[in-house]
Amino acid sequence: MRFRRLCAAALLLATGTLLAPPPASAAVSCQDVTYPVRVGLTPLVPSLETMAGRLCVPTNAATIQVLIPGGTYDRSYWDVAYEPTTRSFTQAQNKSGIATLALDRLGTGKSSKPLSALVTASTQASAVHQVISTLKPRFSKVIVAGHSIGSAMAMIEAGTWHDVDGVLVTGFTHKMNYITVVPVLANMIPAGLDLGYLTTMPDTRYNAFHKPGPLISGAISHDESTKDVFAATEAVDTILLNTVIIPISRQINVPVMIAVGNDTHFCSSGLPLMGSDCSSAAALKADEGQFFPSVPRLDTFILNGYGHSINYAPNAPDYHSAVAAWSKTI
Repeated sequence: MRFRRLCAAALLLATGTLLAPPPASAAVSCQDVTYPVRVGLTPLVPSLETMAGRLCVPTNAATIQVLIPGGTYDRSYWDVAYEPTTRSFTQAQNKSGIATLALDRLGTGKSSKPLSALVTASTQASAVHQVISTLKPRFSKVIVAGHSIGSAMAMIEAGTWHDVDGVLVTGFTHKMNYITVVPVLANMIPAGLDLGYLTTMPDTRYNAFHKPGPLISGAISHDESTKDVFAATEAVDTILLNTVIIPISRQINVPVMIAVGNDTHFCSSGLPLMGSDCSSAAALKADEGQFFPSVPRLDTFILNGYGHSINYAPNAPDYHSAVAAWSKTI
């Protein structure tokens, strides 16, 4: 009997049959980090500030995504704690072997909070650029990513400094629907260091950021409890540099991916001047392609069934998987 068992074990080894369980996903190391950054109204009058974030690195990760949240969000948007196996963007990317650095924009989260007048989209992009400069050569590939107004900052960063290998744009297109955006901005209330810092009125986030997605009370309550601020001045050059004058995206020369939901703020419902054509990924690519003439590759993704803040979508894993796959092919 013992001899037969030994022979069977030898045969299993010889035929390559797995005797041990398959290897688990790469271990992920996470830590809170801070970076000194210089910002100011002019280069001659700099202000030393701090940009904070959460860095998560899987073992042997060579690619990192630098994540910029949108207005009234901080880093928590990228790591939604409500049902995180579904909604956490960072966890999904880390499981795919991609490192993430989810940042707090200046004025939010654990980042320093300068006077709001100093905080523009260009200021934020400059701060992110200074953070990115610290990431190489540890990471051979750096992707800058944003959500909403954070996407505008990501494009300003990439189009100005040309120091990244790819750009991920979510919750943003070059054709803003002012009919829906202006009421959201009009309903903001002061919050923060000075009157220039704003946030959403209580119990308005579903209509502002999640509709027409399902109203999941736990998700919306979590969004309300973790909401942050944005500086009104961030909106000014977001609009000027991305939707009014010659877009900064024309200067981007690396692969770009755009991912949106059924977003009433950036997708039209048949009116060409009231948003981009998000009827399909192909339609969005055709519509947005004119704003990216220098990129070697433009990919698009539509997450149907949800609105602006697509990390909160019940089907967010579909978009998370698409981003991870794209990140590995650029």
